[in-house]
Amino acid sequence: MSPYALLLVVVAAILHAVWNLITKKVNGKLPFFWLVSLGATVIFGPFTYWEIVRTQLSWSGFILGFSFASAVLHLLYFVVLQLGYRKADLSIVYPVARGAGPLFSVLGAILIFGERPGWMALAGVGLVVVGVLIMTGLRFQRGTAIAKGLEYGVLTGLFIAAYTLWDKWAVVDQHVSALFITFASMLLPFLVLIPVILRHREELMREIQTHWLQALCVAIFQPLSYLLVLIALKTTPITYVAPVRELSIVFGVFFGAGLLKEKNMVKRMMGALVILVGIILLALG
Repeated sequence: MSPYALLLVVVAAILHAVWNLITKKVNGKLPFFWLVSLGATVIFGPFTYWEIVRTQLSWSGFILGFSFASAVLHLLYFVVLQLGYRKADLSIVYPVARGAGPLFSVLGAILIFGERPGWMALAGVGLVVVGVLIMTGLRFQRGTAIAKGLEYGVLTGLFIAAYTLWDKWAVVDQHVSALFITFASMLLPFLVLIPVILRHREELMREIQTHWLQALCVAIFQPLSYLLVLIALKTTPITYVAPVRELSIVFGVFFGAGLLKEKNMVKRMMGALVILVGIILLALG
């Protein structure tokens, strides 16, 4: 993995952990999510237009179809993630999601794209699974907060893998613009949620008054973090990028411990460190 690609993915991991911390602290619901989509559309719209003009991108059904499918996957991912944050702790949902994501992504890359990671990478996948088990506990009762965090985390991880594999195919193999893919993932929820927002205007006004700055930060950090990942994918296989991206797990757990004062942090931090070792092996393998 080149130093340039590594730098892109590490910066993306930091940005990703920060915007997840923000959404957890504001307990963002659909009006907040819509504000984020609105802000991202306004901020990244001019850059996307410049990219379209610069590359003379044609508005073919091919391009729009790839972008629309990617946007749907991103929308489902974000909705499931927010549901998880309202049901369980950040330091459970976030690490499980980010641990399951590369696991499914690596398996998908092997089965679909024929990537062949070495034994170190496979050992890294195993450590990611072990780290997740350490964080959540080998025993849990269905219906508890930990169980809910595990369930939502795994489901979120499936969507992470789905949009990662799809976007890799679109950007690398089909040469769809990474910026266009990213912009579509912001534009779709902005348009789809307009009827919902019209029925919740008072809640939207409260979000604007109390969380406008947080929404602005997420509107910048969320698409930018993923855009950096897509740029890295152009030169680096998924089996390297997806695991290294999950350095954000460690940041997320430390945020949960230091800023949100969540409980049972010793076990969760131990699990995060095991996941980190697994990520390093995946990157080296």
